[in-house]
Amino acid sequence: MVRSALMHRSSVAVAALAATALLLTGCGAQGTSDDAAPPPADSAPEADQVDDKPADEEPEEETEPAEEVVLDFGDESDQVRELQARLAQLDHFAADPTGYYGDVTVGAVAGFQEAQDLEVSGTVFESTWSAITELSTEPSQQELYPPQLVMGYGDNTDTVRELQARLIQLGHFDEKPTGYYGDVTSAAVRAFQQSAGIEATGQVDETTWSALKEQTSEPARDDMFPPIEVPEVETPANLDERCMTGRALCISKTTNTLSWVIDGTVQTTMDVRFGTEEYPTREGEFDVYWKSRNHHSTLYDSPMPYALFFDGGQAVHYSENFAANGYNGGSYGCVNVRDEAAIAALFDDVREGDKVIVHW
Repeated sequence: MVRSALMHRSSVAVAALAATALLLTGCGAQGTSDDAAPPPADSAPEADQVDDKPADEEPEEETEPAEEVVLDFGDESDQVRELQARLAQLDHFAADPTGYYGDVTVGAVAGFQEAQDLEVSGTVFESTWSAITELSTEPSQQELYPPQLVMGYGDNTDTVRELQARLIQLGHFDEKPTGYYGDVTSAAVRAFQQSAGIEATGQVDETTWSALKEQTSEPARDDMFPPIEVPEVETPANLDERCMTGRALCISKTTNTLSWVIDGTVQTTMDVRFGTEEYPTREGEFDVYWKSRNHHSTLYDSPMPYALFFDGGQAVHYSENFAANGYNGGSYGCVNVRDEAAIAALFDDVREGDKVIVHW
């Protein structure tokens, strides 16, 4: 709708220019040459005829002056920042104010204009600005310059590990640091914010991060990267016969192991965990059809690093939850591996098209 309004305004401007051009070249348009001589002086109308008009001629209508533009696309100023903050109060601007009038601001203004039955243009005319200021309040300094986000949901960094280690010091985080900012970390941050009297958003902005660092000490490296005990896994004595030829990921539900087998020789073996009763891991013979090193599940909003997909959405991948909590839980059907170094090496060795055998 904004684009249509802008195109309409452009069309009007073009039409106006065309009309002006027609007036300036109107004689030529009638077929006379551009260098035609002016009419002789004695051919001018008599003085008493100049102002004569037909009695029934309507007086020309006076055109209203165009409404003044207050703010428009491309502007960059403190008033644009105020505009964005006021639109945020009215639920028409979801981002932080930037002071730049770009596409997002055009859309927000157009949304406000449509909601208020104003002409939808995406441009702030006097009438639009008046309506916005009447329906909103003077923005506070925090509304104009909100605290910047330091880290938030979905981040996977060493800084998140530090965050988790600091939250452990205060008793708000009960698991080992993983570096991934998911539901557990978000809930822990929210708990800290409530205890510190900060708005509980579950996201770490500058205010939250400063308050947390003031109340905690710098974590040691072992606090951020605690050693994970990975038990030795014995090589299965009896592999499924389908695993004995070619290149195969041989996955046993009986022994909870995955063996990487090439031409009948086991290259490596690692612990695995399967889906729950509601989401069982399917048995059968499959192929690796897709490898995704830094995969993130859009369906369950969770990380799936080193994913080797073999059947629909089911894949072999590393699981931080499995590494931290062992067999107290399950997947949504995937084959979880808890040894990150082992699955990282396996990911590099396995090729698309290699066999996957899931069996009892």
